[in-house]
Amino acid sequence: MTDTPKTPDTPDTPKTPDAPDTTKRPETAELALPKGILACLFDLDGVVTRTAVVHAAAWKQTFDDFLRRRDGADFRPFHDTDYDEYVDGRPRADGVRTFLASRGIELPEGEPGDPPDAPTVHGLGNRKNELLLDLIRTGGVEAYEGTLRYLEAVRAHGLRTAIVSSSANCRDVLRSVGAEHYFDVRVDGVVAAERGLPGKPRPDTFLAAAQDLGVEPLEAAVFEDALAGMDAGRAGHFGYVVGVDRVGQGDALYAHGADRVVRDLAELLERP
Repeated sequence: MTDTPKTPDTPDTPKTPDAPDTTKRPETAELALPKGILACLFDLDGVVTRTAVVHAAAWKQTFDDFLRRRDGADFRPFHDTDYDEYVDGRPRADGVRTFLASRGIELPEGEPGDPPDAPTVHGLGNRKNELLLDLIRTGGVEAYEGTLRYLEAVRAHGLRTAIVSSSANCRDVLRSVGAEHYFDVRVDGVVAAERGLPGKPRPDTFLAAAQDLGVEPLEAAVFEDALAGMDAGRAGHFGYVVGVDRVGQGDALYAHGADRVVRDLAELLERP
């Protein structure tokens, strides 16, 4: 994966929330979570930050350029449904492999450091990351205010928190929106590579985050917007799985294992 731009420190760093009080059992009813949940595991793109649409745009440009060179002007473009089914939530190289397999295309694996124009799995993945970082630099990143409100409430109620993302840019993105301090544990693309953890839809990254927080899977809730993330939550037998529907795929999120689907996490704080 390519190097990421470093976000400069700013003097107005948000106040760090009080650390979770793990000496008492948290009350989770006000958070719309079942009893016994001690930790919350959050995906990044589409759940905490408004970056899922940026990822989708970078993937589309990457694959359309590749398919145009391969098949000519009458190539079949990369569509939103391709992003949802084959790419969203997966590690970058897995996304390349899965989408290309759906079109009956095989490429050499190459090496992680392949240049962005290399005709390899890693080359295509690095081209996507190059485009993604350009889009982030020009357009910036925003956090979902409803998610930040929910994170504040989760921590105020004494639950432990982790960010679980396939992105190698996770830490820099969190820093850019001033949200890194909301999480006790980070399991992202960098950590997964260091530990040899397979990515979503396998549950390994979520399971590692739960273990790092000192809780069992049944004591953890997963918050995801991607179908691959739903599959990971179901496969890991977590205590509760919340689907965040930003693009109108609520039925699919339920079909892939969500216990509840919301448009925004702030809905979980609303009184019935």
